[in-house]
Amino acid sequence: MDVSTFNTHRRTLTTPAGEIAYTELGSGPAALFVHGVGTSGVLWRHVIEQVSDASRCIAPDLPAHGGSAARADMSPAAVAEALAELCDGLGLDQVDLVGNDSGGAFAQIFAARHPERIRTFTLTNCDCEGNFPPPPFAPLVEQARQGATAAAFAGFAANPAAWRTPNNPLAFGYEHPELVPEEVWRANFTGAAGTLDRARDAERLLAGLDSADLAAVSGQLRTLEVPTLLVWGTGDESFGLKWAHFLRDLIPGVREIVEIDGAKLYYPEERPADLIPHLRRHWGR
Repeated sequence: MDVSTFNTHRRTLTTPAGEIAYTELGSGPAALFVHGVGTSGVLWRHVIEQVSDASRCIAPDLPAHGGSAARADMSPAAVAEALAELCDGLGLDQVDLVGNDSGGAFAQIFAARHPERIRTFTLTNCDCEGNFPPPPFAPLVEQARQGATAAAFAGFAANPAAWRTPNNPLAFGYEHPELVPEEVWRANFTGAAGTLDRARDAERLLAGLDSADLAAVSGQLRTLEVPTLLVWGTGDESFGLKWAHFLRDLIPGVREIVEIDGAKLYYPEERPADLIPHLRRHWGR
């Protein structure tokens, strides 16, 4: 599915804390797909296109990303609560929750605080306690806390010629960044940094990434019996396979780890066929 087609299914929900944009496709039991910092719901477009025959697929844009508004509180806990607000607004009692990258961390907080709302849980390469944020990103988070990233991000978003250079901050997550359509770069960069004000809002989210937020829900995750699947790309340096093993030992509901040979962080977009059959099997429909 191309980005323009994906965007025709985008809707907006108004909540007391701010508007949440989300893309919805299909019918059936609800599945909620959570992206990470710097991307958008666009990450999931190929996956939800292929599973929407059996699921009501909902891919929200995180606050200050895609079409979603920023919030006064941009902490991980607040972002996770935005997922709960979306479920409330859409009347979703339970969801099949799927998370990637820092979206996996937000999904863990949501699942820990609202286990009754989770029918099944799936995590792909993502942050977790002890790796939030991953060491390669710690300097960027510190720069964000100093207010030193917004202007650079906004300038990069306004310069399409730079998107296919080694300076592209998202390229590391792809096996083949040279094959990523320009419309994907545009959706992600302009969605999080299309204006200086927008980049400042995204900077606040980045600055708020704190391992304490995951540590705070560690106890709840250690009692989470929701059927959980880990599908992990083995080519990802920031989220190596050892972190899948960590999550397996942390969450008692983990049933299995599926390894995707050579896949990197954004493989749900780049290699959706490596995730789709495992989701179908895990969901049992």
